[in-house]
Amino acid sequence: MNLNKKHSCATRIAPLNGAADASTNAAKWTSIQRIVTGPLAKAPLSWRRRHVVLAGAIVAVLVAAGATIPTWALAMRDADNAPRTTLDLPLPALSPEETALSAATDAVPSDALADDDAWQVVKVKSGQTLADIFQQQNLNATDLARLLDDPGNTRCLRSIHPGDEFAFLRNGAGGLRAIRFDRDDRTRVIANFTADGVRQTPLERNVERRTHVAHGVIDSSLFGAGEAAGMSDAMVLQLANAFGYDIDFAQDLRQGDSFTVIYDDVYREGERLRDGDILAATFVNKGKRYSAFRFTNGAGETSYYSAEGRPLKKTFLRTPLDFTRITSYFSVARMHPILGLMRAHKGVDYAAPMGTPIRAAGDGKIAFRGWQPGYGNVVIVQHNAHNSTLYGHMSRLGGYQVGQRVAQGATIGYVGMTGLATGPHLHYEFRVDGQHRNPLTVTTLPPEPLPGVELARFRTQTQPMLARLNQLEATQLASAK
Repeated sequence: MNLNKKHSCATRIAPLNGAADASTNAAKWTSIQRIVTGPLAKAPLSWRRRHVVLAGAIVAVLVAAGATIPTWALAMRDADNAPRTTLDLPLPALSPEETALSAATDAVPSDALADDDAWQVVKVKSGQTLADIFQQQNLNATDLARLLDDPGNTRCLRSIHPGDEFAFLRNGAGGLRAIRFDRDDRTRVIANFTADGVRQTPLERNVERRTHVAHGVIDSSLFGAGEAAGMSDAMVLQLANAFGYDIDFAQDLRQGDSFTVIYDDVYREGERLRDGDILAATFVNKGKRYSAFRFTNGAGETSYYSAEGRPLKKTFLRTPLDFTRITSYFSVARMHPILGLMRAHKGVDYAAPMGTPIRAAGDGKIAFRGWQPGYGNVVIVQHNAHNSTLYGHMSRLGGYQVGQRVAQGATIGYVGMTGLATGPHLHYEFRVDGQHRNPLTVTTLPPEPLPGVELARFRTQTQPMLARLNQLEATQLASAK
């Protein structure tokens, strides 16, 4: 008992006589013993494994961080000295427009191309040639010759029209550095002049055709009806030419006649460029309905056909100039306005403004051109072994010489009042085997329709337009009631 008491007493006194660390260590071991022998020791094995896995994951993260952070620091510190590797990566191909613009930029400095003010734009005036413009701008004719050396430029530069634009870029000495022009509706050319030659860069331009419809009723004139329908004078002339083989617009037109037209305009980069073509049309003249459809046959020839696929083009035109008015008809006895005598009038007189183009009524050969008493300046066209036509009182003759062949519609002269004439007009005669016939009543056999395969293609192409024309006419008829 005493021993136990001494031991117990010694145990209690130890903290008093030993260091404080001994008491603390004893408490720690006592706590550990409780944990080991307490409820934790009795916990399931799976619960303890989860803690082990969690602890392992934490250790792994700390190890990875310790390994990575020094690497980042090293990379940031030594970035300037790190070795570099260059890879040849393929670039995407440029579009044709980008390629052309790149070439143009190489040919002419980009600052000049981008600066519209650097280009001097000149619009062609009536009667001007490109040589006239070069001279007017004090440019070297040699540069124009170099430009014309390219066959692709010959047609567009020799046949320029009023309103066409040419832009010039000058060098420091005032000479020609570059010229910009339109080769055709879709192609703009930038030509750069260097000591080595002329470098040309074509640029494709966006061109589109926009379709329109129009309906008109004749009140006083075809031009007035066309203007009221929103058509230009040039488009009205196209309409008259399309139906010119069947309708004589100088004498057949009646008040109340009507037309319905599908036509297009040409736009370039969103800006209206010019009139397009009449695609399809109907014309009601004196109660009879005519139709015209623009079609290109297998040989590449474009002309107008009736709804049945028969060409509208006849052997001869009804009128050899753009429609106007008749001042004198074919007659066996007429009082001559100058001579004051009764004499036969062996042709038809068409009044027209001075200088109006006169067209060949049909294909043929120039049999005579020059002066004849009474007729003044005159041209005679021999069409075949039997038929010929005469055109008198011209102000000036066309460019065709005797013996040359002319196509129907070709300009062979211009309206005037030479010879015995009181005012500008065309005297037109039609002769069969040398005998005069009334040009207004001469008839020819109708042409043959398109062959089977072409006719099928024609109908496929024109049926939608025919249906649209019929619908438009029906709508206009209903609204007029």
